[in-house]
Amino acid sequence: MKNTIKLVTLSAAALITLSFAGQSFAAATHHFTDLEGVASKDKIIALQESGDVRGISDERYFPNATITAAQGIQLIVNALDLNIDTIRFFKEPKATDYYSKADDNAWYAKTLIIAANNGLDLPKDLNPDQTWTREAFTRQLMHAIETHVGLPVVKIRPDRIADTDKFANGVDSVILSAVVLNIAKLDDKNNFLPTQPITRAEAGEEIYDALAYLNARQTAGDAPSDVHSHPMIPVTGTSSEVHSHPMIPATDATSTSNNG
Repeated sequence: MKNTIKLVTLSAAALITLSFAGQSFAAATHHFTDLEGVASKDKIIALQESGDVRGISDERYFPNATITAAQGIQLIVNALDLNIDTIRFFKEPKATDYYSKADDNAWYAKTLIIAANNGLDLPKDLNPDQTWTREAFTRQLMHAIETHVGLPVVKIRPDRIADTDKFANGVDSVILSAVVLNIAKLDDKNNFLPTQPITRAEAGEEIYDALAYLNARQTAGDAPSDVHSHPMIPVTGTSSEVHSHPMIPATDATSTSNNG
């Protein structure tokens, strides 16, 4: 059985801050009022209108606030609709079974269990409350996509990124794919800024663009037939840098819609 990824409502962005506990939300009747000057404003508004993003209040999104590891992981888990519904455990799983610094009573406990059983490349000594950097979030997002759907082979020189020396884990195919596929953005000097804490707006935009990429793959016939499309703001890539690649086999769990 394979793990299916459903791109139904872009529910990933609903996780940010107060919505990380996994509630479902009705479509907003008022737009966020604090997005002026935010590059991803249209995407955030689109997510809000569909009822899949929530701010600190009905009208305040706080786009410049940073996210923790736990918040980023849940963003990814919900975006790719990962769950443990078909896994049979010999005993009740606990977050601390997988991550020594986790709190089994915290709101993120189930999220960490799901992540651990769906191949996310997280360290055993993960600190859920640590602020995540642009490198950390992007790497985990792209690794999850690679594990569950597959990534194309990209042809790009690492020196296209100006600040390669700033990456904690080097510049590999995962990071390069994020740049080529326009999921992660470089600044006007071609810097990735890997050590910079990722903001709520940036994380939401990366998730949105990742789902847009997956949606485009389905449209092109290079995605599982059970991936559900959703109208999205187009995301583009440089065709000469992207080569098609067979889908990487998914895991042995059939995913169903999960809002947790």
